[in-house]
Amino acid sequence: MQPGPTLINRCFNAVMPYVSTLVDLPIDPAFGNDCKKKSFGKSSFVCECSSTYCDDVDQDFDTLPGQYVVYTSTKDSLRLFKNTSTLVPDTEGKFGDLRLTIDRSVRHQTVLGFGGAFTDSATINIMNLSEPVQEHILNSYFSKSGIEYNLGRIPMASCDFSTRNYSYDDVPGDFELKNFALEMEDLTYKIPVIKRAMAVASRDIKLFGSPWGPPYWMKTNQDMVGGAALYGEPGGKYYETWALYFARFIEEYAKQDIDIWGLTGQNEPTAGEVERYPWQCLFFNASLQRDFIKMDLGPILEERGFGDVKLMILDDQRFLLPGWVETVLNDKEAAKYVSGIGVHWYYDDLVPATLLSQTHDLFPDYFMLATEACEGYLPLDAAVILGSWERGEAYSKDIMEDMNNFVAGWVDWNLVLDMQGGPNWVRNFVDAPIIADFDNDTIYKQPMFYHLGHFSKFVQPDSVRIGVTTECVATTGCNKFDSIAFELPDESGRVATVVLNRNDKASDISVCESGVGCINANIEARSIQTFVYTNKQSEEVTTPVNSTSIASSSYLTTFFDLLLSLLFFV
Repeated sequence: MQPGPTLINRCFNAVMPYVSTLVDLPIDPAFGNDCKKKSFGKSSFVCECSSTYCDDVDQDFDTLPGQYVVYTSTKDSLRLFKNTSTLVPDTEGKFGDLRLTIDRSVRHQTVLGFGGAFTDSATINIMNLSEPVQEHILNSYFSKSGIEYNLGRIPMASCDFSTRNYSYDDVPGDFELKNFALEMEDLTYKIPVIKRAMAVASRDIKLFGSPWGPPYWMKTNQDMVGGAALYGEPGGKYYETWALYFARFIEEYAKQDIDIWGLTGQNEPTAGEVERYPWQCLFFNASLQRDFIKMDLGPILEERGFGDVKLMILDDQRFLLPGWVETVLNDKEAAKYVSGIGVHWYYDDLVPATLLSQTHDLFPDYFMLATEACEGYLPLDAAVILGSWERGEAYSKDIMEDMNNFVAGWVDWNLVLDMQGGPNWVRNFVDAPIIADFDNDTIYKQPMFYHLGHFSKFVQPDSVRIGVTTECVATTGCNKFDSIAFELPDESGRVATVVLNRNDKASDISVCESGVGCINANIEARSIQTFVYTNKQSEEVTTPVNSTSIASSSYLTTFFDLLLSLLFFV
């Protein structure tokens, strides 16, 4: 009697994990968690997740001596597709169009990590989806089967990505903040989502708070909206109360069992120069921030037991470097309270990244962290473009540009937005790596999500950026290759190298490390690849074997013996 389809499927499911481990056969998408592609007619596609299905990432990127693993995403077809092959001796490295030479003796900054922001809008969107889809989002971002974010930004009270304008204390003259209280958005949305993210996370999540503005009664224009400063001067009662506001935020989140790792002194303080700025803001220039930190914020944080919280200055655009940082950190009294420098990505195409390196050279003991980025923010751009490969490329390019100039990590803006790019109470809609379609209880993972994953998944916290020498012999397109390399924080001394090809043609490349070996690979047109290999070389390097091919006839014999046994004797 012939076994029926159900039994065949059961047998197939039973043996495929075994045989795929033995011979590295690709598993049919029907039996795995590959991207469910959906096109909206743009340059690429999104990956659709519903209550019953969502793609994930192969969790195992450990490598044996003499092997490497490569994850590939392409404009046309692939998303974090895993393949395994074999290093060749470094004397056999093919040049191709691009040769990268890794030098781990050249060591730069230590990595803090990657992440996104728990805004009101993002967490409201998450909670308005069905429970299974919520779990898909949190696992996709934070778990071992996802891209393993470890940084999270929390707006302190409302920002433009809220559904209303509010603060934590709207009682005029409450200089002791006796009426300070978290709002519904914290207690119903942000805090529950953060806790669930922490529960599934494979890595500890470092959370940092950023204020958009104080209660209206502290500002000279008597409005949370619009450019204005605090009343008085640093050291006065308004500045002291504003500093206390930071400490109270940390304390109230601690009562909810959420520890705050860091703070930024003010989100985009230069927005406060614009009189009619359309949403929450507060003016600081560099000297005002310096004096606020040394006279109010630093002392109050220490007094309340938060001296170890990582305080970041600036939290604004790259073009303000290094001048803003010099003004603050050349003052020893202010500098002793500061740990890092926050930068945003807006205008990066117009401002050289060398300003980051200049800042690092002046103040090497302070980390730099990219604290906000999003696409769709320009007035003439569509807010959301479902399937834009170009926006993913822009993310990868900026990450490599920043980190090749001593930035220690990169934090995206909203984790999840709706199909319009909101909600946003001033209709300042933008794009996000995950877009929620409430009509269908579905989410769409944008190319941006996977570009971020090529870094966040593999470049673990405490990795160290190492030296890479680039030689390009391609006749054209050399300026459209981007690369970076890190030594990972494990005993095997693994190296992760990310290569972005923004050209419209494929290229042969080599990634070589003296005494370890070479990767000879083809990087497809409009693609990004992450290569991971171990420092420990095998005793004998053999001819490369592609993981999608059959490794040995003996494995086939084992497979078919097992399959026959299951089919006829189970």
